Parts: sequence; C-alpha cells; structure tokens
Amino acid sequence: MKLSELQLDALTEVFNLGAGQAAASLSEIVGDEVKLSVPRIQFYDRADVNADTLALGGERVGAVRQRFSGPFSLDASLLFKEERALEIVQEMIGSQVSVDELVDFEQEAMCELGNIILNGCMSSIADVLQIELTSTLPDYTVDSADVVVVGLLSDMSQPVVLVLHIDLTIEKRDTHGYLVFLLSSTSLAELVVALDGFLGRI
Repeated sequence: MKLSELQLDALTEVFNLGAGQAAASLSEIVGDEVKLSVPRIQFYDRADVNADTLALGGERVGAVRQRFSGPFSLDASLLFKEERALEIVQEMIGSQVSVDELVDFEQEAMCELGNIILNGCMSSIADVLQIELTSTLPDYTVDSADVVVVGLLSDMSQPVVLVLHIDLTIEKRDTHGYLVFLLSSTSLAELVVALDGFLGRI
C-alpha cells in the first residue's frame, strides 16, 4: 500500500503529537526534560523486522507492550535498555530503594509507566483523529533485543507491517528509550481512512 506525501506528513504529525503527550507524561514522572526524535516511518516485510531495524542492537531490553483497537488496531511498545528501565523504576518509587531491591518492583512499575505513556500517546492520537480506541492491559518483558522483537511481532497476521519508531532521550540521565508502533497492512488501510478524515477537516 502506497501513501501519498500528504498522508505520510499527516501520519508523522499525528504520531508526533501523540509522542509529545507521552514525553510530557514521562518528563513529569522523572522530573527531567524528555526530548523526542521525529517519527521514522518505514514499511517492512514482517520477516525483515529485527533488533537492528529497530536500532536496538544486541542488548537486553525491557519492553512494555499494549494493543489498541478501534477503527484500526496497532501494537504500541515502550522500550528501554534494561539498566535504564531500572533507573526509571527507581525514580518512580523513590531513591530509598536499593538497585538490588528494584527487580521486585520492576514489573509493576514498568507496566504502570507504559500504561501512562502509551495511553497518553494513543489518547492524543484518538482525539486528533476523532476516533475511539480501547486498549489491553500492559505487558512487560525483559529479554534480549532479538527475543523482544520476535515477541512484538508474534500476533501479526499480515505479511507487511508499518513501523513507526520514535527515540526518547531523558536529558540529564543520558537515558535513551524508544516508542515503536506496529500496524498490519489491513489496519494501515483503516488508519489511512481516519487520516483522510483528519485532512478533510483541516
């Protein structure tokens, strides 16, 4: 499926707005400025998506994942390298907890963080597109980047996926994370209908 330049620009802008909302939420949680890259949009054959295409390298990664459904469906994921995820957890629950004890809180805290950020992002997108989206509960896994990416793609029934990749940087902590959105080709067609409605209104 081909998108026009106007549709691609609209898609980038809509996800940019959503990610901005997510960054504001994360900034409030960690008390530090969060910067975002412009969303990178790429179409892939499902078999070609791996840790390298998502710029994750070979490190262990913590991934919060939620599935959103409505006029279209997508998988949204918040990814951090494992040690950075633990730093954010420590920030959330208080510095009096030692790093060794953090692992006990990691699952719950990262699910909560992902819920705030991913729902904030997708709620903003739903508002702009004037649609309603529902979400599953967040799921958190920690594993090698390759295993995490395989997991992200496990429910995709379509051979072509659209990957939207946004880099997050927490300034003073030199912490880098990623927002990744995966859509099947069927959902993309439905998203384009919503985008065209948005373009028609402006």
